[in-house]
Amino acid sequence: MRAVPRWVAVLAVVATGAVVCAFTVRRTRAPATLVLRLSQAAVPADGFTSTELKITPTNGHPLRDLQVTVEYPHRAVVESVTVDGDTATASLRAGVLPGATKVRIAGRGLATQEIALTTAFDASDTIGDGTPDFLRLHDPADRSAFRRWFTFLAEAQYYRGRALPAEIDDCAALLRFAYREALRPHDAAWAQGMALPVPASASDVQQYQYPYTPLAAALFRVRGGSFQANDLSDGAFAQFADVGTLWRHNAHLVGRNLARARPGDLLFFRQDGQTMPFHAMIFLGRSQIERGNEQYVVYHTGPSGRSAGEIRRLSMAQLLNYPDPRWRPLADNPGFLGVYRWNILRGAD
Repeated sequence: MRAVPRWVAVLAVVATGAVVCAFTVRRTRAPATLVLRLSQAAVPADGFTSTELKITPTNGHPLRDLQVTVEYPHRAVVESVTVDGDTATASLRAGVLPGATKVRIAGRGLATQEIALTTAFDASDTIGDGTPDFLRLHDPADRSAFRRWFTFLAEAQYYRGRALPAEIDDCAALLRFAYREALRPHDAAWAQGMALPVPASASDVQQYQYPYTPLAAALFRVRGGSFQANDLSDGAFAQFADVGTLWRHNAHLVGRNLARARPGDLLFFRQDGQTMPFHAMIFLGRSQIERGNEQYVVYHTGPSGRSAGEIRRLSMAQLLNYPDPRWRPLADNPGFLGVYRWNILRGAD
């Protein structure tokens, strides 16, 4: 039997080494899989309950450029991601829309993976005023954002003069418009259609955004009683509510002392003997459009005779000295119902 030439043996050794090296490199470069653990895989869709996602790669390598995203952000949002070497923790907060969503994890050298998270409909109404807890703004930053947008948008309509949106034809319509639009996502396309007098500077409400709630476009409660699950479909909520309904079922009394009013609060009046006895004004506080320390209210007069009415903005000094004393927000005025606050701000401030 002829001996194998030395060069063939050397070539075989080199080839074997190359195969082993290539396999090792390929194994090293192959994306690592992840071990994913949710502290709770199902949470109530209440807008504030959180669950933690633990992320660990199987190869023990440090996590780099980690990205955690939610497939359907109205059901859950990523609040924070903390990385400590080869372990990461993501805090996920429930949204207010119930249903299943996927949490997607990706990063450098990682095979993208998903884990399921479910949010369950929450019908709680801890105050019993008919407003579901999922609509109440739990975060102080969200409450501040709502107040700023609500007052800014109401005041902005004053600057539009007669070029108002067609829907704003009385005081209740102004309230509904500013309330609804304050809860929308305020992107460039939205701003373009709003004809704003100055750019807005407030951040958006994060807990939910209109109309992405179990109530969809039906924002306003229109009958009494505490919230029940069947209120989603039995007519307890609607897109339209007159000023008396807003007063009775969507706001709560803060007091009859004007000093307790905060920006975004409402001043309600009732003048019996009139066709439309209820009236509402929005307490703006200081203007977000003009500089100065003067405090204002804004309201729509409503139609009168052949006049369609108009939006007026009065300083508090003007209002407190209004020629007709029936419209002065004073405790000794029987027509002044008091300072009211939206129910979605109730329980926290």
